[in-house]
Amino acid sequence: MSIHKGYILSALILPVLLAGCERAVSFNDQVMPILQASCVSCHSGSGEGAQLTELNLTSYAQVMQGTRLGAIVVPGSAASSTLYLVIDHKVDTKIQMPPHHDDKFPQGEGEPLSSDEIATIKRWIDEGAKNN
Repeated sequence: MSIHKGYILSALILPVLLAGCERAVSFNDQVMPILQASCVSCHSGSGEGAQLTELNLTSYAQVMQGTRLGAIVVPGSAASSTLYLVIDHKVDTKIQMPPHHDDKFPQGEGEPLSSDEIATIKRWIDEGAKNN
C-alpha cells in the first residue's frame, strides 16, 4: 500500500474510531448541575413541584424514584421517559418544564433548558441513566 493510500485510509477510519471513544454522560458532573440550576427550586423540600407530584430532584435516587405516579426515567429510552418529554416540550404546555409558559404553576417562572442541556439529559437516559 502506498503512503498516500495509507493517509486516505487513516482519514476515513480515524473519525469512526474516535466516535466510539466518546465518554458517557455523567449524572453527577453533567445532569445534576442542570437539574440544580433549573428544577430543584420547585422539585425539592416544600417546593410546589415536590408538593404536587412528590417529585424530588435532589439526588440520583430521587430522580429514579420519580413521582407518586411512578418512574420518570426509563433507562435506555428517552422517548419513553417523562423527564425528557417534559423538558423537550413533547407534552401539553401545562406540564412542560421548567414552567415558562402562560399555563405555568404559580411558583416562579423558569427559563426553558437549552438544546444542549436537553440533549445531555436525553443522551444520559439513552445511555442507561447510570449513577455515574
